[in-house]
This record gives sequence, structure tokens and C-alpha cells, in this order.
Amino acid sequence: MAKKESKILKRNADEGRQASRPASTPSSRAGGPVERGVSEKALGAGLGIVHGEEGPKVIGSVKHCPSCGSGDIIFDSERGEYICNNCGLVIEENVTDVGPEWRAFDTDQRNARARTGAPIKYMKPNKGLVTEIDMYNKDIRGAKLPSKRQAQLYRIRKWHKRASIASSSERNYLVALPELNRVASYLGLPDNVRESSALLYRNCVKNNLIRGRPIETVVNAALYATGRQAGMPRTLDEISQISGVPKKEIGRTYRVIAHELGLKIPLTDPIAYVPRYVAALKLSGEAQERSVLLLKQAMKKGLVSGRSPTGVSAAAVYIASALVGERRTQKEVAEVAGVTEVTIRNRYRELKKELDIDVNL
Repeated sequence: MAKKESKILKRNADEGRQASRPASTPSSRAGGPVERGVSEKALGAGLGIVHGEEGPKVIGSVKHCPSCGSGDIIFDSERGEYICNNCGLVIEENVTDVGPEWRAFDTDQRNARARTGAPIKYMKPNKGLVTEIDMYNKDIRGAKLPSKRQAQLYRIRKWHKRASIASSSERNYLVALPELNRVASYLGLPDNVRESSALLYRNCVKNNLIRGRPIETVVNAALYATGRQAGMPRTLDEISQISGVPKKEIGRTYRVIAHELGLKIPLTDPIAYVPRYVAALKLSGEAQERSVLLLKQAMKKGLVSGRSPTGVSAAAVYIASALVGERRTQKEVAEVAGVTEVTIRNRYRELKKELDIDVNL
């Protein structure tokens, strides 16, 4: 059978040489003379080649030499050629190298220079780079595993979890990151803010800023800082109410983190609170536009400096709701903004006087 196949391959190669260009270049490389000019049809006998409208495409590796039928095929990476080690035939040339352009001489270099792989998730204690074993206890066909196999998988999961979370810092993340995710969910913060908060918390751990401080306090301080950096600020009162950590502790820890890590925290923009207040009060888009316009005018005249951004923003929304005919009471706005009715009245009077707003509330 092998001899018959070899004869067929030899005949195909001979036909290909006759149909293509007659030139052949001898060479002593790869242990024998190198023959060039084998037709694409002949090459197809040894390569996984598809002949389409755009020409031949290699879809598999070289398995057999189309000339002698030998399976001893070598790849010359310097020249980009597949060569038969038996007869020296250059089976394929100018092969594109799909590997990396860099070289590595050990595992550490390879890991450091690689630019591909699974995405890093700072919200995971192991950054999401460790294989997970599911809890379904089912095989590849969806059938339930026998009890003996389930017990074995239980032990595998247990030791896998212990091995993947071995250091003290990873055990710290195992407590901190779920708490961070919980608070961020209640605050309505998106994934990008959560990832930034997790990265900031990791930097705090590396710089020993968590020593002597509760994990929950540092987590909430990181959320407060990254929320302001991302333009989605949450007040200390909101974070304190959800997490149960005193507001003063969060603020004190936030100032330490910002100072030690050199964070550049922008001033809170009152306009950032408007969409939340408008949505909570079920106001229209027109009311939101009027609120933003009032705040921009107030900032130009310096009416925001030295005042709580939440109070100024709440007063602007309160005035805008009346201007567009969707009036809300001071009590409703105060509950949504987390400020007192007195604060809204004071800011309302200032805005009305300085911006010359004709409205009676």
C-alpha cells in the first residue's frame, strides 16, 4: 500500500514538473539535491492546499513529500521553506512566519515580552489569569458525573483554590475586592471605575498604606478617589451610608492615599450630579439642559467656589424644574441630593439674585 501511494505521489510530482517551469536548481541543502518548480497541483498532494479564486492557500502543515512520499519534512525558519529531508525537495518557500518578532531564552523573558493572552482583570484576586473549575459536576455532554468523580472534583477545586491564592496579599484581595464590587454596585458605578478602584487598592497594598487601617475603609476611599477621577463622583455621605464606614474615616484615608501616591484629583464638577438628580426626580431632558445652563452661568460668576457642589447642583435642578413647568418641592430635591432644605433655599436665593432669574418658588 505504501509503495502504491509512493508511486502515485511520484507520478503527480512528475506531471507537475512537466506542466510548470522546467528550471530546477540543484543544491546540497537538506541532504540532497533541491528541486524547484513543482506545480501547485503536485504540492497539493503533500500540503493542505485549497485552490480557489484567490490562488492556493495553505490550510494545514506539510505531512508528506510530493516527490518521494517521505514524511521527514523539516522547516528552515531563516529562509521560510519546507524541505524534504530525504530527497531535498523544497516543498514550500516564502512561508510567512506567524510567530512573534522577538526572541526569548527563558520563561521569564517570554512572559515579560508577550503582548497577548487573557485580559488582566484587577477585580479578580488573581487578576483573572488562573484557570477556573466550575461547580456544575457535569461532563462534556452535560451528563451528571458519578458520586465518586464528584468527590474527586471537590478535592481538586479545594486544593486549586488554595494553590491559586497563596500569598497574604492575595488573601487580602479575596476580602477587599468583593466588598469593593458590592459597594460599587449600590453606587451604580460602571466596570471601568471598578477596575480603576481595584488597581488603586492594589497600589495601596504594595505601598503598605493599608497597614493599621481596616480593609473596608481603604476600599471606600479608593472608590471615592476613582469616582472623582472618572467624572462620576459619589459623596462621602453616600459611600458611608452604603458601606457602614464613618464618613470621617473614609475622608481621612482618602487624603492619605492621595498624598502618598501623588494622585491628581480634579475638583468636583457640580454638573456631574445633574443627570442623577434629574433621573431620580423623573424630570425631562429639557429640565436637565436648563440645569446645566444655570450651573455654567453660575461657574462663570464664581458662585460655585467655596460651596458644596451637591447643594449648588440641587438648587439648579430645583429652579430648572419650575422653569420648564415640572416643579418639584424642596423636600423632594433635598432627599435625592442628600442635602438639607435649608441648603437648597440658600443656594436658590443666591442663584436667583446673581443670575437675575425671574421665578417665584
